[in-house]
Amino acid sequence: MNPNQQLIEEFYAGFASGHAATMASCYHENIRFQDPAFGVLQGKDVSDMWHMLVEKSKGSLKIEFSDVKAEGNSGSAKWIATYHFSKTNREVTNKILSTFEFKDGLIIRHTDHFDIWKWSSQALGLPGMLFGWTGFLQKKIRQQAIQSLRIYQQKLAKN
Repeated sequence: MNPNQQLIEEFYAGFASGHAATMASCYHENIRFQDPAFGVLQGKDVSDMWHMLVEKSKGSLKIEFSDVKAEGNSGSAKWIATYHFSKTNREVTNKILSTFEFKDGLIIRHTDHFDIWKWSSQALGLPGMLFGWTGFLQKKIRQQAIQSLRIYQQKLAKN
């Protein structure tokens, strides 16, 4: 196993055991993350997002990962997150393909690919099923995700 594969394994092992600090340690300081729910995040926002998601799960987050690959400066992994969405308490099983780019022995680009319509159908129920494919609802999901992150960061700043 090459060092970049090991780094991806370390990242997801940290995630599976609820250690967001381990996940953050795998990232370059100039990390750029993107997914359908949060859009594009950079730098400290990325680590804060993982800390928030782990904290909100209250130990009920289940992470399974497989097909970890890395060659040269790029890599990928498949993973499944099973959890209860905090706003609705509905169970979500999200199947994700992650792609990575590496720099200086760390992850500098991380992109998660998943079907936002399938996710919103599970997380939001009927409204997600009916409207999760629309740009309107997808934009609202991103706005709410970013708002949750900013509220979390404000809470951190006060402590």
